[in-house]
Amino acid sequence: MSLPSLHVAVLMGGWSSERPVSLMSGEGVAKALESKGHRVTRIDMDRDVALRLADARPDVVFNALHGAPGEDGTVQGMMDLMGLTYTHSGLATSVIAIDKELTKQALVPHGIPMPGGRVVKSADIHQRDPLPRPYVLKPVNEGSSVGVAIVTAEGNYGNPIARDVKGPWQEFDALLAEPYIRGRELTTAVIGDRALLVTELKPKSGFYDFDSKYTDGLTQHICPAEIPDDITQACKDIALRAHQLLGCRGTSRSDFRWDDTQGLDGLFLLEVNTQPGMTPLSLVPEQARACGMEYPELVEAIIAEALADARGPGAP
Repeated sequence: MSLPSLHVAVLMGGWSSERPVSLMSGEGVAKALESKGHRVTRIDMDRDVALRLADARPDVVFNALHGAPGEDGTVQGMMDLMGLTYTHSGLATSVIAIDKELTKQALVPHGIPMPGGRVVKSADIHQRDPLPRPYVLKPVNEGSSVGVAIVTAEGNYGNPIARDVKGPWQEFDALLAEPYIRGRELTTAVIGDRALLVTELKPKSGFYDFDSKYTDGLTQHICPAEIPDDITQACKDIALRAHQLLGCRGTSRSDFRWDDTQGLDGLFLLEVNTQPGMTPLSLVPEQARACGMEYPELVEAIIAEALADARGPGAP
């Protein structure tokens, strides 16, 4: 696939907790586009982003933002009002997928296996555990494992969790409490209508948190994962089905936890990322490369779908 020369605005940065990752993603995308002969305008998002986009007048916007407000529907709504063509998922999908509880409500009724649990007030966990230990506490609408805490019987958070102990309860008014699923970390990328591969993530220590994701050498990526064929196929089927049910566009990445002592019954979808990272350590480019698609071609494929979607159903 080869695109005509385009003027692409690459939207990156912003002010979420994932700003450093977004800057790396955006710069990687910009350089890839330039290597393919496209004209690129880099935009580090600030409060004047609408004016800057209007001044740039791009053919298409590559949305390389991560976290709010670039991944939660806010920026998508702004670009819809401006009549801009942009990559990745639209407003409604972004609103649902950034919210882990809304994602469950959208997917579980269709048979997608996800952990149980409930949203709790952070203040309440200082009185009693919301679930039997071990359990996981995570922000309802943050990505990249930001603010995740695993609460175990032998942990050092206290019992109940002490107010003065550092954790997500000090940063967020409400948290999603889920049973802790022992086992292995798996992830599957979807591009367009195709699920790619399954990667297993093995952190050198602890769990697959923000630092493990974006610090070279802290996590081993096994791609493709050395897991049974039925688990591989289940991950791919679930990832593609979730992508379709949520109405994702371009690319998404579904993260799983698999208890390998339970077979298929131990596989659970944790979340769907509608704007997965595009850094040198990111998983979607890695899986695409393993399938024979180099980074610049991946970037162009994401843009091509955005352009086709803007032209309407059935467009060539």
